Amino acid sequence: MLVLVAPGQGAQTPGFLTPWLELPGAADRVAAWSDAIGLDLAHYGTKADAEEIRDTAVAQPLLVAAGILSGAALGASTPGAVAGHSVGEITAAAFASVLDDTSALALVRKRGLAMADAAAVTETGMSALLGGDPEVSVAHLEKLGLTPANVNGAGQIVAAGTLEQLAVLNEDKPEGVRKVVPLKVAGAFHTHHMAPAVDALAKAAAELAPADPKFTYVSNKDGRTVATGAEVLERLVGQVANPVRWDLCMETFKELGATALIEVSPGGTLVGLAKRALPGVKTLALKTPDDLDAARELIAEHANA
Repeated sequence: MLVLVAPGQGAQTPGFLTPWLELPGAADRVAAWSDAIGLDLAHYGTKADAEEIRDTAVAQPLLVAAGILSGAALGASTPGAVAGHSVGEITAAAFASVLDDTSALALVRKRGLAMADAAAVTETGMSALLGGDPEVSVAHLEKLGLTPANVNGAGQIVAAGTLEQLAVLNEDKPEGVRKVVPLKVAGAFHTHHMAPAVDALAKAAAELAPADPKFTYVSNKDGRTVATGAEVLERLVGQVANPVRWDLCMETFKELGATALIEVSPGGTLVGLAKRALPGVKTLALKTPDDLDAARELIAEHANA
């Protein structure tokens, strides 16, 4: 059984979209999306530097565009389940035909702008904790006033809060944590700091007409499968201020009988977690079009198995 997953913010790197635009029809699709949402995706995906694509309002639509584009390049396939980490859930909603591609890009554009506005109120950020016991780490974070915004499994938790709180964390790590790594994001996502963005996103979502998922859709709110488009959309709205439970998503993949996992562009992060948390599951990160042949072979072996 094949699981198709999409990464969240922080996975982007300068120029990562360049090779994908060389595929037949890709540049035209991206140009049409850019016109629809008022953002030059091709420029930001090929020429912008790391600081420019760190901007939440840019990074989020760029990631969803890359995910949809690379997923489509795989060709006709039937995953057993789809899921996304943070903003990657909108990519997953497009995979499952809950939203059409243009609606997904329009929603993520509004999401990015709303979250950027919320992040501008207070200087906040996120840092990944590598190693340690989750229960010990969560208790320590709460003592410091930080939120365990992403519980990713495989020994990784992401803390979110003010820059001052994160600076204290860097000097006062939870017992057993090897390293604290600042993430390439511009705010404390999936925390109370993002509450203003929930209202803005709810208004944007009210204009959409979601369809029920064509494939099993696993929500990162709690790892549960969601059967209706209305609930998928409701969860997409709420998750900007709720923690991401990717650990529970991976537990669900296991329960569903996953045998392979492909992460769309810019892949790598979720494959790394799966390698540690899902032993025996074959994984592949779709980083460039050079990975397509290997991905198609994996699909042929595991889709509809």
